[in-house]
Amino acid sequence: MPLETPLNSLGLPKAPADTRVVVAMSGGVDSSVVAAMLAEEGYDVVGVTLQLYDHGAALAKKGACCAGIDIHDARRVAEDMGFPHYVLDYENIFKDAVIDEFADSYLAGATPVPCIRCNERVKFKDLLETAKDLDADCMATGHYIQRMAGANGPELHSAADANRDQSYFLFSTTPEQLDFLRFPLGHLPSKDATRELAAKYGLQVADKPDSQDICFVPNGNYASVIEKLRPGAAEPGEIVHADGRVLGTHEGVIHYTIGQRRGLGIGGLSDPLYVVKLDVDNRRVVVGPKDMLATRKVPVREINWLGDAPFDSQTEWHVAVKVRSTRPPREAVIRPLSPTEAEVELLTPEEGIAPGQACVFYDTDSSRIFGGGWIWRGY
Repeated sequence: MPLETPLNSLGLPKAPADTRVVVAMSGGVDSSVVAAMLAEEGYDVVGVTLQLYDHGAALAKKGACCAGIDIHDARRVAEDMGFPHYVLDYENIFKDAVIDEFADSYLAGATPVPCIRCNERVKFKDLLETAKDLDADCMATGHYIQRMAGANGPELHSAADANRDQSYFLFSTTPEQLDFLRFPLGHLPSKDATRELAAKYGLQVADKPDSQDICFVPNGNYASVIEKLRPGAAEPGEIVHADGRVLGTHEGVIHYTIGQRRGLGIGGLSDPLYVVKLDVDNRRVVVGPKDMLATRKVPVREINWLGDAPFDSQTEWHVAVKVRSTRPPREAVIRPLSPTEAEVELLTPEEGIAPGQACVFYDTDSSRIFGGGWIWRGY
């Protein structure tokens, strides 16, 4: 009886040299370390970098992924480590799948998270299919998240380093995608460990700063980007107190987000006020006291469920949820309304919850992620 081939470090029954891995390379230290690590282990590595927006305009902007200087950095890593590297022009796909929705969502009074849509609709969809076209056995990325073998197939788990965990941005990863994806950095204890590996491999990006902004939003100025994408769409209107008083005027709802306190342009009031609602139809920014921001019930749709049993097979799921990327998971009850819609009830009310953000589901007893969905309107 022939002996079974042992699994390699990527969980595949092949020798590394016979295992082709497409590595999604942004030009940053994380994906560069993944590519270098796998190349050193003897895998058949193919590096792919996506050009997502105007190359010429991006050359001067450091600190954003998939821009001109980052393409150069990714190519240099591939040359140093001796594996092929390709740059794919995904500008039109990125605009159609991510940027247009980002602009339209803001104009509709939502607060979108384009990085999630990019992972869902570009990197883990089109790029993943390209990896398969290249006869890859799997695709690896530099995301800080873990893929673990479970009784019913691969499971998604939070990163070992809670400070680097990117599960909020990857909740929409489907079981089919998870079967093909690998995340070699998810088990590392810290970003310092990643930089140490970069130095070990002699990568020139070892000390490169992390990207902070959304790649197509320079300096975090969302409104200026939307005004360029949708000229004339930002119309002036009134700033109104929740009790009906008109307190001032604004130059466009796109300049405001739920929970905002600073920069409202309505000084001179004794008590601090916060944006509690964006009334797009009437071009009104509604403000009120902080306690009006507290929300207990959150409507969620477009749910991607990663649990073992069907989502709507139970009337309630007791989990923890994140409603903002920067906040820790809080205990909640999910009540399914359909296979893709639910009402989420937070056991402790949260402030500043806004349509367009994600609600991500976590197991309360382990690091497992049960998926999540999109917050779509307030009560």
